[in-house]
Amino acid sequence: VQLQASGGGLVQAGGSLRLSCVASGRFFSIMLMGWYRQAPGKQRELVADITSSGRTKYADSVKGRFTISRDNVQSTVYLQMNNLKPEDTAVYYCNGQRASQQYWGQGTQVTVSS
Repeated sequence: VQLQASGGGLVQAGGSLRLSCVASGRFFSIMLMGWYRQAPGKQRELVADITSSGRTKYADSVKGRFTISRDNVQSTVYLQMNNLKPEDTAVYYCNGQRASQQYWGQGTQVTVSS
C-alpha cells in the first residue's frame, strides 16, 4: 500500500485547508485511516482517524474544527480543516493500518500564520 498526501499550504489564521490522501492497493476499504501531525520539536500526534465503517475519532485540540472523511470508491481519505490556528502548523501525515501493518504517506506541510 502506498499513500500519497496533498493539499497542504500556507493559510492565515481562521482559514481553511483540505488535505487528501490517495491510497494504492487493494485493502483501502477495510483499513483504519488517519491523519497525524508533527510540529518542530514535538512528537507526532494523532489528529483524527476513521474506521472502515466510518466511525471517527479526533484529538481534543481539533474537535469542532476538523472533519475526517473517506471515499472507499476513490480510495481517498480527506481532512477538512476549518478555523485554523497557528498551533496547527505542522507536517501532516496520512496513515493506514491493517492488521499489524502500518503505512505512512510522505507528509504535507501546513503553515498557519497569525
